[in-house]
Amino acid sequence: MREQPIGEAVENDEREEVIAYHGGDARAAVGTLLEDIRHLRRQLALAEGVMSKGMTRGWRPDYDRR
Repeated sequence: MREQPIGEAVENDEREEVIAYHGGDARAAVGTLLEDIRHLRRQLALAEGVMSKGMTRGWRPDYDRR
């Protein structure tokens, strides 16, 4: 058995927890996570709209991971 780094073990546990929460239905788990992403993007867009540029010293949110 290979040793897992701590971060990888936590990620695997989280995946299992999400799928277990949905009764083993991976499609339902993915659907919920996609809804969460859409909600958080809307929240980020709202926050961006009310933030002044001076408050964040020119920083703007990035909606995509790089």
